[in-house]
Amino acid sequence: MEIAERFLYKANLTKARAKLKYEAFIELSDHMVHNFYENFQFQTWHGFNLFAVDGSTLRVPDEKTISEHFGAWNSVKGEKPCPKARVSQMFDVLNKITVDAIISPKSEGENELAAFHFLKLMPGDLILLDRGYPAHWLFRLILSMNADFCARISCNQWKVVKKFYKSGKKEQIVKIGPSPVSKQKCSQMGPDQKLIRLRLIRIELETGETEILITSLTDTEKYPHKVFAELYHLRWPVEEDYKALKYRLQVENFSGKSVHSVYQDFHAKVFSKNLTAVIATTTREKIIQKSRDLEFDHQINFAQALSKIKDTVVLLFNRPLENIIVIVAKIRKIFIQTTESVRPNRKFQRRHRVKQKRFFFEYKTNC
Repeated sequence: MEIAERFLYKANLTKARAKLKYEAFIELSDHMVHNFYENFQFQTWHGFNLFAVDGSTLRVPDEKTISEHFGAWNSVKGEKPCPKARVSQMFDVLNKITVDAIISPKSEGENELAAFHFLKLMPGDLILLDRGYPAHWLFRLILSMNADFCARISCNQWKVVKKFYKSGKKEQIVKIGPSPVSKQKCSQMGPDQKLIRLRLIRIELETGETEILITSLTDTEKYPHKVFAELYHLRWPVEEDYKALKYRLQVENFSGKSVHSVYQDFHAKVFSKNLTAVIATTTREKIIQKSRDLEFDHQINFAQALSKIKDTVVLLFNRPLENIIVIVAKIRKIFIQTTESVRPNRKFQRRHRVKQKRFFFEYKTNC
């Protein structure tokens, strides 16, 4: 009978981990994403790579160095300030891949983080943006990368938008000029400060609300009014992806008490999620074939897929190539077998206040 022996001590692990650069996970993810768009079959919208940019916050460990680095948010209930980091990602909503992800101190604004994402844009990319993002300088930055955008905008944000909203028109071509802030940002980032010719779109929702979109897709014949309601709705998967990060991957369940460990955990989990999505794209045709004999179309059960990758991702780094091929084949088989039905026209009221699960470092699991 063999008895387990101890080969590694806590202090050894801590020292070794401190030497692991979190940038390694960023480079791994970047390499995988680049390889995906070079060599895999992927979905597009009217020939565009369809990306959504959105931000969120993460609760980080309540340690002095972490709180000083990322900042703390004051509680409305008068409780102790809560350390939180700001996160942002550029997400491929059709292929479920994070093209770029950032975690930063809360002092960094969402628009500033979005600008870093946009520096990775390529011709043929189309960005979907929520109401907090529209700004002349950001639009100019996107256009300077030869990319396009479609954003939801408040009907009161600019005079020209407010006038369009009151007019009742379905769509209109307008010109947007820079504000003093946008002029300053353009000077810092490089884009010119010229007027931008854009298109305003009115969408009447089933709830009776009116949604105003602003887009660089000004060709009314190539992109008729009727395609935009569906287009903006395609932004929703980025919201679901944050849910997967927080509740499936438990990204707030940090494994260390240092600033460095927070960056490591975040980027390691983004890499793991991307790996799951890339493998999942290779099963799409098989799942479509499987759906033909079923009542509803089926899709991969992403929660189950994430759990399988979590158990095997380390093996992909320390096994011979021939073994890795076998492992990936087994993972694909599980993905194809573990699907869920897509029931059309299901709608649920959005819950804006959801009680978040809290993780306590003193009670870590051993998994």
